[in-house]
Amino acid sequence: MIDKLAAIKDRWINVEQELANPATMLDMKRFATLNKDYKELSKIVEQYHIYSNIVSNIESNKAILAIEKDEEFREMARAELDELIEQRDLKEEEIRVMLIPKEPEDAKNAILEIRGGTGGDEASLFAGDLYRMYVRYAERRGWKVELMDDTPGTAGGYKEIVVLVSGDDVYGQLKYESGVHRVQRVPNTETQGRIHTSAATIVVLPEADEFDVDIRISDIRKDLFCASGPGGQSVNTTYSAVRLTHLPSGITAQCQDQKSQLKNYDKALQVLRSRIYEVELAKHLEITAKKRKTMVSTGDRSAKIRTYNYPQGRVTDHRISLTIHNLPEVMNGSIQEVIDALQLAENAERMKEGSTV
Repeated sequence: MIDKLAAIKDRWINVEQELANPATMLDMKRFATLNKDYKELSKIVEQYHIYSNIVSNIESNKAILAIEKDEEFREMARAELDELIEQRDLKEEEIRVMLIPKEPEDAKNAILEIRGGTGGDEASLFAGDLYRMYVRYAERRGWKVELMDDTPGTAGGYKEIVVLVSGDDVYGQLKYESGVHRVQRVPNTETQGRIHTSAATIVVLPEADEFDVDIRISDIRKDLFCASGPGGQSVNTTYSAVRLTHLPSGITAQCQDQKSQLKNYDKALQVLRSRIYEVELAKHLEITAKKRKTMVSTGDRSAKIRTYNYPQGRVTDHRISLTIHNLPEVMNGSIQEVIDALQLAENAERMKEGSTV
């Protein structure tokens, strides 16, 4: 492990030198790639320094035990040595996980799309509940949530809402949320107290920048329309809402959140670029998903991944058979436990793959 970490540090130094080279700034695509590599390598190098210090202290304590005659001093050295060995083992496991090759998209921001599915008004209300859950989760992580587009439900919630989530390693965390989320509860509109089952679909896309996807403007058709609110009533008498269609693929994106047509165009282009990028990414993920049962960011939006059962106060993630009996806290944004469990299961799968190569 020491040799591998030393090699990573050498790479980190080389990248740092390349970033300081004025010639690198002339190629912005290369500069962006190097800057991303530098940030990822820095995390490992920091842990390498901590690990090296622990190993050095272990050797020092062993040397003391080899020559020291004073029994009281030897006892102190033994106790410290035992503690250091435990720290070393924990740090080795932490670094071993960090050395698992990450998907290059994990560090990106994410475009989160939530759509009400089967269940009518109740599905829209549930979509609204999920949106609030993710907003509160983002607040806990220190992420920024920016509205891109939304279509309110007739009784509340959302038929569809699209947001951009920005921060550190957003896609690497939220990618596990793609799929069908099912809710079992008594709707507010239910007069006889019967439990209904409704669903909402979550799609998480890595935000694609101009370096990831090269779109020719001539391949995009722009349609303008008036923004509208619940019930279809016009809330804007100018044609500020924008719908973009990528003619070669037929992929569309729209935005009506801003009063400015130009701002709506920029946001719609951002979503369009990410949806096009996802098409290529999905081909890659489909291959890896066949090997990993926990890899859910495959574009398979019909897969039922989680059930929120209100009468029993529990949440079940079906991919890893994880059940949490604390539904109110989960709906208040406490979903890290579920994401951590999915990451742990996936890392175990990836480490297994590495051991069989």
